[in-house]
Amino acid sequence: MAIEKKFVQDGYVKASMDEYFAKQLSRAGYGGMDINRTPMGTQITVYSEKPGMVIGKAGKVIRKLTRDIDRLYNLDNPQIDAQEVRRPELNAQMMASRLASSIERGWYFRKAGHNVMRSILGSGALGCEIIMSGKVTGSRSRVEKIVNGYIKHAGKPVDDIVDEGFAVAVKKLGTIGCKVRIIHPDAVLPDSYTLKDVVQVTEEVAEAPAEEKKSTGVEELVETEAAGDVSEAEDVESTEVAEKVTEKVEEPVETKSSDVEMVSEVTEKATEDAGVTEEAGTETLPEEERREVDSVWQHKHKGHDYWHPMARVHRSEN
Repeated sequence: MAIEKKFVQDGYVKASMDEYFAKQLSRAGYGGMDINRTPMGTQITVYSEKPGMVIGKAGKVIRKLTRDIDRLYNLDNPQIDAQEVRRPELNAQMMASRLASSIERGWYFRKAGHNVMRSILGSGALGCEIIMSGKVTGSRSRVEKIVNGYIKHAGKPVDDIVDEGFAVAVKKLGTIGCKVRIIHPDAVLPDSYTLKDVVQVTEEVAEAPAEEKKSTGVEELVETEAAGDVSEAEDVESTEVAEKVTEKVEEPVETKSSDVEMVSEVTEKATEDAGVTEEAGTETLPEEERREVDSVWQHKHKGHDYWHPMARVHRSEN
């Protein structure tokens, strides 16, 4: 058998087994199946709302199903395992069977469809699509579609994240096909994205514990020290230059004895010309008269007949 024919045969066997289980386990709330081929045989997992009805009394039902599967599909040592579905509202096959059962009991198709849609979205599904085709009302066939939330229709995401179930409602006027497509809450959407809130990030930094703030301060200090090696070397050089300058300034100025004698002679001569002694230095000069000649202020003391600039120092009459 060519590899293409093998894949086609495997797909046909799986679809046929699914229809068989849906027919035999309709009252147990059939919710789909998985096939896993191992060296020890073929492991078949059946999901249902009531696994007790799948097993039957003392395992009578499950043994009958195993014999039928082995006879009809010629599988290698088939073994059937029953699993319970925790959330039936997120199982597309169960919801399709429930919708078909409601229509068969006489519910209006639109009311039944919205009721199923409400229960699916109420369980947290990201999106749902319900399609009912057939003689829903009147003698002519038509298609009614109810869509809510996010749903994918094409591409590989349909095979990865979309769960699909189908059931048939048999009425007097004809059959009505009910298809339900669900995207589960934990599905990763291919075109989803998130935006980071910058304000929230700044608030988190502002509300950080004190220990974290201290650690960040130490890190900043280390970075500044590492970056300031060159500036520190420059500071050392500048301090050395400043110390040399201060040493030069603080060096005592050597004065020669000849310079000191010359300064003392000049001061003595000036005091003799001015006629001022140490005893008279404390006395006040007599009254004086002032005048301005060629922008130079002159004054004349009482008892003297000549005018002179105010900068000149006189000996008192006493």
